[in-house]
Amino acid sequence: MEDLKHEGSAKTPVVEFNSNGELLLKGRSIPENSIEFYKPLIEWLESYSESPNSTTVLSVQLEYFNTSSSKCILDVFKKLESVSGSEITVKWHYEEDDEDMLEAGEDYEAIIDLPFEMIEVEEI
Repeated sequence: MEDLKHEGSAKTPVVEFNSNGELLLKGRSIPENSIEFYKPLIEWLESYSESPNSTTVLSVQLEYFNTSSSKCILDVFKKLESVSGSEITVKWHYEEDDEDMLEAGEDYEAIIDLPFEMIEVEEI
């Protein structure tokens, strides 16, 4: 299975989804069309779920995301939820003074049946 990589831009996050189970979303997520941007990520997770690594870690290091991205990020989490045979962890990084991002992570944690690890960082 091929890894999925997207270079980040001013409007889209860096995406590094590796078949070894290390997944990364980093940067800003305010794409023109969130559904179009996130569709390949969902499709990659669909393929990954057929033969997942024994452990899967999604590191979310977003400094900002818009409302349409929040729904798509939820879809990513839901797809991860359906991966069986892998111990899955979400590492939600947030800047120390960014209560909104901490709350967003806590909201996702309340909705999704995956273990979340809240990680406070100085800067993303």
